[in-house]
Amino acid sequence: MKAIAYKTPGPIERDDALQDITLEMPKTEGRDLLVKVIAVSVNPVDTKLRRGVAPEGSEWKVLGFDASGIVEAVGPEVQNFKAGDAVFYAGSIARPGTNSEFHLVDERIVGRKPTNLNDAEAAALPLTAITAWEMLFDRLDVNCPTPQGADIILIIGGAGGVGSITIQLLRALTDMTVIATASRPETQDWVRECGAHHVIDHRQPLAPQVEALGLGAPGFVFSTTQTQQHITDIVELIAPQGRFGLIDDPDELNVKLLKRKAISLHWEFMFTRPVFETPDIEEQGKLLNEVAALVEAGRVRSTATNIAGKIDAATLRAVHAQIESGSARGKIVLEGF
Repeated sequence: MKAIAYKTPGPIERDDALQDITLEMPKTEGRDLLVKVIAVSVNPVDTKLRRGVAPEGSEWKVLGFDASGIVEAVGPEVQNFKAGDAVFYAGSIARPGTNSEFHLVDERIVGRKPTNLNDAEAAALPLTAITAWEMLFDRLDVNCPTPQGADIILIIGGAGGVGSITIQLLRALTDMTVIATASRPETQDWVRECGAHHVIDHRQPLAPQVEALGLGAPGFVFSTTQTQQHITDIVELIAPQGRFGLIDDPDELNVKLLKRKAISLHWEFMFTRPVFETPDIEEQGKLLNEVAALVEAGRVRSTATNIAGKIDAATLRAVHAQIESGSARGKIVLEGF
């Protein structure tokens, strides 16, 4: 089968950063689904792994997590899917990725593809939807009010893949007032389209902009990017006893800053459940089905903004470069081999 992979981690400018290769067809075991991949999307985690994580031994490392496709075969213990089912999912960081014609995935982290989306539109959603859902409802617990600022949340990096779906989930499932950050006219327009009530510029100090809105201090802050740059502002603008969540990897994070306001810290990593096969691993499949229902009801839409081309090394190299530039809006999708 066709796949895209690398052997040596490093910058995307290298000719061998990502290569077209041929691999043997994987075989199902246990609760595996063998999925014929139709479309994939690219996430910042792909670029981080490609820059710094080497494959084991002489093996190729296949990246890619988001996928939409058709179940080709099922393992002997599969309970919820059959060959021919249309699915979407985000895979596991502990297994080979979705940048291949066929892909193995545990059925428990798979959802049924929304019937009103094509594969490219569906492939944009799983990883970011899981990340946003787990952060909002499992980590920050936004449905449990904070003593102050409980109905206001600030999303830092509102135009990215995670920010885009986070705003939509908040509007669909809560009555919270959503403040989102974006720095360019086109990204500011995008976060408004996604449902943000207020938009501020993350290239400028955040605390004065939040104060100028006249809403009061937010009870919740979700930082999707550049947390190290914004941490002082976050501590200043968040309400006492507020909840602060992040998903990026700051080199340094001075948690002592959180003490005076008794701010709780919540780190979200959507691969935790599949990597550790936690007892609640099936929650990811369930929440993807709930997202599919929201999409079908017209309450959430795909965050795909660009179908970049076929699933091949040249296209993936270009997309990696765009994501690393920090200029991406929504999700970039590739379709077909």
